[in-house]
Amino acid sequence: MAVKDPTAVERANLLNMAKLSIKGLIESALSFGRTLDSDYPPLQQFFVVMEHCLKHGLKVRKSFLSYNKTIWGPLELVEKLYPEAEEIAASVRDLPGLKTPLGRARAWLRLALMQKKMADYLRCLIIQRDLLSEFYEYHALMMEEEGAVIVGLLVGLNVIDANLCVKGEDLDSQVGVIDFSMYLKSDDDIGGKERNVQIAAILDQKNYVEELNRQLNSTVSSLHARVDSLEKSNTKLIEELAIAKNNIIKLQEENHQLRSENTLILMKTQHHLEATKVDVEAELQTYKHSRQGLDEMYNEARRQLREESQLRQDMENELVVQVSMKHEIELAMKLLEKDIHEKQDTLIGLRQQLDEVKAINMEMYQKLQVSEDAMKEKNEIIGRLEDKTNQINATMKQLEQRLQQAEKAQMEAEAEDEKLKQEYVNKSESLQKEFSQKEKQLLQLETDLKIEKEWRQTLEDDLQKEKETVSHLRIETQEIINLKKEFLKLQEKNKQLKRICQDQEAALQELASKLSESKLKIEDIKEANKALQGQVWLKDKEATHCKLCEKEFSLSKRKHHCRNCGEIFCNACSDNELPLPSSPKPVRVCDSCHAILIQRCSSNVP
Repeated sequence: MAVKDPTAVERANLLNMAKLSIKGLIESALSFGRTLDSDYPPLQQFFVVMEHCLKHGLKVRKSFLSYNKTIWGPLELVEKLYPEAEEIAASVRDLPGLKTPLGRARAWLRLALMQKKMADYLRCLIIQRDLLSEFYEYHALMMEEEGAVIVGLLVGLNVIDANLCVKGEDLDSQVGVIDFSMYLKSDDDIGGKERNVQIAAILDQKNYVEELNRQLNSTVSSLHARVDSLEKSNTKLIEELAIAKNNIIKLQEENHQLRSENTLILMKTQHHLEATKVDVEAELQTYKHSRQGLDEMYNEARRQLREESQLRQDMENELVVQVSMKHEIELAMKLLEKDIHEKQDTLIGLRQQLDEVKAINMEMYQKLQVSEDAMKEKNEIIGRLEDKTNQINATMKQLEQRLQQAEKAQMEAEAEDEKLKQEYVNKSESLQKEFSQKEKQLLQLETDLKIEKEWRQTLEDDLQKEKETVSHLRIETQEIINLKKEFLKLQEKNKQLKRICQDQEAALQELASKLSESKLKIEDIKEANKALQGQVWLKDKEATHCKLCEKEFSLSKRKHHCRNCGEIFCNACSDNELPLPSSPKPVRVCDSCHAILIQRCSSNVP
């Protein structure tokens, strides 16, 4: 006889105990009710068995006072490997009644069961065997294949809802002893195989539905993230469009103001030209009549020369200011061009996002085609199952007819027996053999009946299973229909996003056209400003006396400035008034050039 490894025997025993405890817990929970308390005996035994499984093969660690073997060390690793376990670890550390690491481990197991994530946490722990080797020996249950099997069995516990109170329970001083009497088989358990099969089918269906829900939740979350990103980009584009529209409105207003000023300047230049023509004609006439005032004219010409040189300097200063303004306008145009380039880049990004959405739609369409093929196959399977059910019904009818014939034969045999008893009472010895033969025939008929009943029971079981498969296939078809509806909704959303993108592209094209128009208008304004660079008003500080009466300006005698000839007159000397169609009141006009005078406050008047 080969000597077995004791650690392998221990692992096998612990695996069997885990199977029995998980199976008993699920069966009792389904019969008792799926929500369990901490006082429920199968649940307590399950925690004891899990504690023994986790303790198997633990390395002994030296502490300050004695040797220590606790399972809290490997369970604390789960927090680093699985980020969702941080909440459980923090709540276990904050529990006030726990003093030992074993108590913390027991509280951790209970919280993980309540979260229905014990299998996920232990699976992450088993995958990282290089980290587990610090806590377990190489032959431990968690380091071998039995640990993976136990983790797979723990997935079935997601059916159970546990409502455990961990805060007030004394978990440090509990004694973990396995009660084997709970797992001994009885006649009732042997007779309940059909119920176990039904429970297994229900659990399989529940696990399948949960897995489907997880996959659908992941796809929905990814789609929500994409929709949020698209909405954010759309809001940003809308804000940028509003800013661009405001800038265009401001530029249009400035353009309108510049045009109005340009028209005023043109009107003034025309008046000035007309006035100069009149002055030249008057001077020619006076020069012809007499040459007596040549000296005075010479002095006045010298004075005018000085004034014109001063005017020229002022005009040069204004030219410098206008050049700086021109540079500022060019900078603003460059900034506008940069904004246009940035918007074009955002448009390119939006088009790439549209291409991604199209690719997602194609993937969804391919998945839909695959699901439709699966639907066709399932419909064929349903048809085959219906044919099988019809065949089974036909065989059932045949069996019932055979049963009726057998019962009739039994009745006839009983009647013959009674007749033979009545007629041949004296011949009992000779008829005993025939009676024994009849009894054998009866026994054979009864055995045939039992066999036919068992066959009928098996056929009914097969029928029930096939009905369940048909219902399962109908549920799957309903889910596929729901997926079709979701796909259609996504297509509608995609169309809406395409429309929004098209509207935004059209708005950007309109913006570009308006910007080009504003560029052309600004160039026209620049040319007009270049044409009107040679005219400047006389300064207020230099103009202290009226040009005609040579009296000093005061509150009663206010300044009136001529834009054409640059002369300044008082109220008394500028009494000429003319009506204009553009203004409701009459306007004061210059005596020499007949241009419009503008009233200004003198330097000595506040």
